[in-house]
Amino acid sequence: MSIETTAAAFFEACESGKGWAGCAVYCHDDAGFSCQSGALAEVKTVKGYADWMAGIFKPMPNASYDLKAFSTDEARGVVTAYAVFKATHSVDGHIPATGQSTSSDYVYAMAFEDGKVRHVTKIWNDAVALAELGWA
Repeated sequence: MSIETTAAAFFEACESGKGWAGCAVYCHDDAGFSCQSGALAEVKTVKGYADWMAGIFKPMPNASYDLKAFSTDEARGVVTAYAVFKATHSVDGHIPATGQSTSSDYVYAMAFEDGKVRHVTKIWNDAVALAELGWA
């Protein structure tokens, strides 16, 4: 399987809330994760991030994404995906449902080793998304 095909399958599993159970097959067990955002400051592994994403679907069951671009840099072993996350906070969770929505741009840079995801960097402005949802 090409890294592009693996990246696409991983991206779909992660962004549709499948959690680590749905993502693990595409990743190294110890795959790293980074994101310069307060909301994800404590998340250091792809496993942790995939499970965090699965948790997002509890207060926002209508969560979805609109994939805008997808590219592969074979020479560097990196696949990037640019998408827009869309959701409405409609279910009570850690805080009562706000009924507010977000449309939030983000990019994944997925680094590969031996055909599997070794590291994911997420580029995302969490402050804007959280404000739109009424969480900040």
